Amino acid sequence: MSSETKRDAGLILSLGSVNIDIIAYSDRLPRPGETIHASRYAMGLGGKGANQAAAASRLAASLGLRVELAGRTGTDAFGELARTHLAGFGVGLSALRSDPDHPTGIALIGVDANSENMITFAGGANMELDVTDVDAIDALLRQTRVLLLQLEIPMPASLEAARRARAAGALVILDPAPAPLDGLPDEAWSLVDLVTPNETETERLVGIRPTDAASAALAADRLQAKGLTRAIVKLGARGVFWRDGRDSGFVPPFQVQAIDSVAAGDCFNGGLAVALARGDTLGDAVRFAAACGALATTRRGAADAAPSFDEVRALLG
Repeated sequence: MSSETKRDAGLILSLGSVNIDIIAYSDRLPRPGETIHASRYAMGLGGKGANQAAAASRLAASLGLRVELAGRTGTDAFGELARTHLAGFGVGLSALRSDPDHPTGIALIGVDANSENMITFAGGANMELDVTDVDAIDALLRQTRVLLLQLEIPMPASLEAARRARAAGALVILDPAPAPLDGLPDEAWSLVDLVTPNETETERLVGIRPTDAASAALAADRLQAKGLTRAIVKLGARGVFWRDGRDSGFVPPFQVQAIDSVAAGDCFNGGLAVALARGDTLGDAVRFAAACGALATTRRGAADAAPSFDEVRALLG
């Protein structure tokens, strides 16, 4: 039986970080050396791998797709809390390993009155992922329709997972965050189908900081020059540019009342994976994903901000 016939057309697999987020809300963000008072704080599920899995799973519940998460947590209370939250989203956890020697990752997040944020990430068990974790999910990789990757785990594990998933015919989406100062290794461009950088990440990858559709198109040209057929450039509150071969388009921002931008990018990628897994064109998938990201800004938290399929459909009209 070929890898194509083995692959589960309904499986989205996220390999990445799992954190507990501790979020402080204040009028403004502190300057270096400064202590300020927060009006309140919250604690919940985070980590880009977990957030994207949760966002995809909340959407997939209405579409007959299934979502699995691969990664590591510690054996501490934060690890148990993360697993409880993930199970509540319906995410499959058979590939999420428990690491007795390293703590669960945490993220310390500040959010100001304008919904801007700053994040300090302590990776813990996330930073111990290696080829043994990829070996453990080899069967899932051969079944995967869409593989979601991010850069909050060691690069070698992500590249090996991409290599195996692509060999089995999967679509590989890389969220290049946090973007490496020296860009992605050359090998990465040949192992992924899509990267989804925001303005800052785009500048790190191709030397252009996009501010509008025209500059985003130039950045997309440079992304394609690195070997990608498809390119996406996210402009935050200014919209999203996409290019698929010779076709391209711009999705203007949705008009929503934003209060917290923490999980917008992760909800975008979760929505993109779901839309592509169900067979949407790239243009339609980007519009669907942009609606997911916009809705995520209307509520507080990371994974908890992920919208449902019905909410996205209502915004799309």
